[in-house]
Amino acid sequence: MINEEIRDKEIRLIDVDGTMIGIISAKEAQKMANSKNLDLVKIAPQAVPPVCRIMDYGKYMFELSKKEKEARKNQKVISIKEVRISPSIEDHDFNFKVKNAYKFLQEGDKVKVSVKFRGREMHYTSLGEEVLNKFAEAIKDVGIVERKPKLEGKSMIMILNPKQQDK
Repeated sequence: MINEEIRDKEIRLIDVDGTMIGIISAKEAQKMANSKNLDLVKIAPQAVPPVCRIMDYGKYMFELSKKEKEARKNQKVISIKEVRISPSIEDHDFNFKVKNAYKFLQEGDKVKVSVKFRGREMHYTSLGEEVLNKFAEAIKDVGIVERKPKLEGKSMIMILNPKQQDK
């Protein structure tokens, strides 16, 4: 709440420079803020009496949005890319999928490698596990296994993390 929105009878007032003025009426505090061409802003509404501060509200909101923008700029978004393979994959297809996963890991993304079992392939889940272990071995110089191969329904899933580069 700012300026005339503050309906409390008495408030604890903090001046522009951060000094505590004390408990005064809201109307008097509003007059003080108006005389300095600033805003009266309620900063702790749950306190008894509520705490208000005299400040330039527009400048405060601008600096707050600037800080949020800076924080968003510095954070790294990690997405999960998926590579699907079958338990009876041929060498060329396997190498192609490894190359794609290699590229994803170098870009800093996690890679989810999944083997889909169809029909009778469900009886040979060990083949799928072998393929996933071979995949992890092929990619070991840029990625590490975060989650070992695990059967979930009709597919076996393994998650790879990019290795941390020394800076």
